[in-house]
Amino acid sequence: MTLRLYDTATRSVRDFVPREAGKVGVYLCGLTLQAPPHIGHLRSGVNYDVLRRWLMAAGYEVTFIRNLTDIDDKILVKAGEQGRPFWSIAYANELLLAQSYRSLNVLPPTYEPRATGHIPEMHELITKLIADGHAYPASDGSGDVYFDVASWPAYGSLSGQSPDAMQSAGDAPDRGKRDPRDFALWKGAKPDEPADAYWPSPWGLGRPGWHIECSAMCWRYLGPEFDIHGGGLDLTFPHHENEIAQSKAAGLPFARYWVHHGLLSIGGAKMGKSAGNALGLAYVDSLGVRPVELRYYYAAAHYRSVIDYSEDSLRDAATAYRRIEGFVQRAAERVGAGQLGELPAGFVAAMNDDLNTSAALAVLQQHIRDGNTALSAGDDVTVRTTLAVVRAMLDILGIDPLDPAWTGGGPSDDLRAVVDSLIALALEQRAQARGRKDWAAADAVRDQLKLAGVVVEDTPQGPRWTIGEQD
Repeated sequence: MTLRLYDTATRSVRDFVPREAGKVGVYLCGLTLQAPPHIGHLRSGVNYDVLRRWLMAAGYEVTFIRNLTDIDDKILVKAGEQGRPFWSIAYANELLLAQSYRSLNVLPPTYEPRATGHIPEMHELITKLIADGHAYPASDGSGDVYFDVASWPAYGSLSGQSPDAMQSAGDAPDRGKRDPRDFALWKGAKPDEPADAYWPSPWGLGRPGWHIECSAMCWRYLGPEFDIHGGGLDLTFPHHENEIAQSKAAGLPFARYWVHHGLLSIGGAKMGKSAGNALGLAYVDSLGVRPVELRYYYAAAHYRSVIDYSEDSLRDAATAYRRIEGFVQRAAERVGAGQLGELPAGFVAAMNDDLNTSAALAVLQQHIRDGNTALSAGDDVTVRTTLAVVRAMLDILGIDPLDPAWTGGGPSDDLRAVVDSLIALALEQRAQARGRKDWAAADAVRDQLKLAGVVVEDTPQGPRWTIGEQD
């Protein structure tokens, strides 16, 4: 079965056919680095990581580009408010973002370019657009350069908007524009902006507009035409609309598929710093929810759906994942971790159907039910084959409990060894109490462990313990 993806440009689910057999180029709009990432931002990383893993599982060689916007109006405002260099703010948030993605087991991109590293490519594109009559320097002496929306009849096709109904681009004063809808490609240096926030250009000192950076970086790393352009639905207009216009007007065929993910809202409103409702990974940790459980929360919903965040829904997802984890751990204790198995046909069909992770997880859950039945029956052959299949599915979603990304390393392994030893000692004391039929003492040990968050389960193979609430 062929992978089918919803393409925003055609408003249809299309068979995915790469530009070059066996290879896929993907560009994902990354973050503007004016503030630390919140869990709404991080959904994007997980959604496209699942897409990337599925493409790799299908045998494609994937070049995955995720950019960083490290110069922007919002960052300059923060620099003024905090009295810090703009690049200091951007870099600090870049490090936090990278740490957050590592915590969520998001594979590192092939390249992660910064806007400030691609000024020459932007100048080349802008120069061509001016020469071809699609852009012009502002008439007010500001040093701004604008894209001429009226020169591109297809403008609005991605978002389905009529140019006649559009309002001002709002990214610069209208006084230097021929048309209020025209958007900035280059912004001339302003007296009230940081003195180091500009570069020389053919039009005077200045800095890039927001949209031109992505066209330049797509061109630089993926060539004139590439396969998939991704980003949040909120970027469809104006950002992606503007990318298409300036890229195609410059003669670049650009993206073949536009794949947009739904947003994470809270109380029906978009999550964001400006709205005062941004929640970070530290908040999730304070709820006792681990990064792997947050990743499951993202993956359980279809990537195009809106997730309306609540603590209850996040906790429910964590509980659901712990049941999955419990089977994997019990099975691995019984028959060993083994190797990843073949993906079931139902799972493959679901993932090929526009990455229908909800349907894919239904297939996973059926296999876990079968595996639990086999565990109860002592059917080790079925346990072993089921575990291999379950782990293969979890690996595609990036949530295999036995993946080294989740089992950790270094100091955390040392701590785990200490905890293992202490709990083993407590369980030995409990076993001795049960052996002498001192049930009160045995129950007291169990209850003390439960208060510490350790749940003891008696099995035919002996007691086993897990962290979390018992189902």
